[in-house]
Amino acid sequence: MRTRLLLALIATAGLATGCGPEAAGCPAIAQATAVSVTVTAGYAPVVDRLHVKACQDGACKEGDVGLTPGSASVDQGCTREGVCSATASPDGTKIGMLALDTLTESAMAVTVSGTAADGAALPVRTLEFRPRANYPFGEQCGKFVTASVVLDRDYLREPG
Repeated sequence: MRTRLLLALIATAGLATGCGPEAAGCPAIAQATAVSVTVTAGYAPVVDRLHVKACQDGACKEGDVGLTPGSASVDQGCTREGVCSATASPDGTKIGMLALDTLTESAMAVTVSGTAADGAALPVRTLEFRPRANYPFGEQCGKFVTASVVLDRDYLREPG
């Protein structure tokens, strides 16, 4: 009798946990453990190569980053059925990413240097900031921590 009761409780507990708000599916998307650098459209033609150094929690990682053309999302509207879409359109920026071993919400220092298209050295820029955490798919799916900076002719800053 006790065995049946125990099995019934286990089965009921399994059903109960599958019926609450936690039952919503989470996308199988891995977080990029990296710091991203966006070179503004006005500065992008000047920049040929970038070198990025990121330090956090007593550990530093650095390397040359490849630059790819950036883009902006362009809203293409919604259908009557509520299906919405967007497309990516080149925006003149350049994007680079430095892969990190770990990324936390603690303070980070990012230093960007590089080479201009004419071969001259770019000014060295450093920014201290805190990576941002958010829950894009709800708290039940875990938080995503992102570290991003924007490089312009005169500064290195956080986006926004």
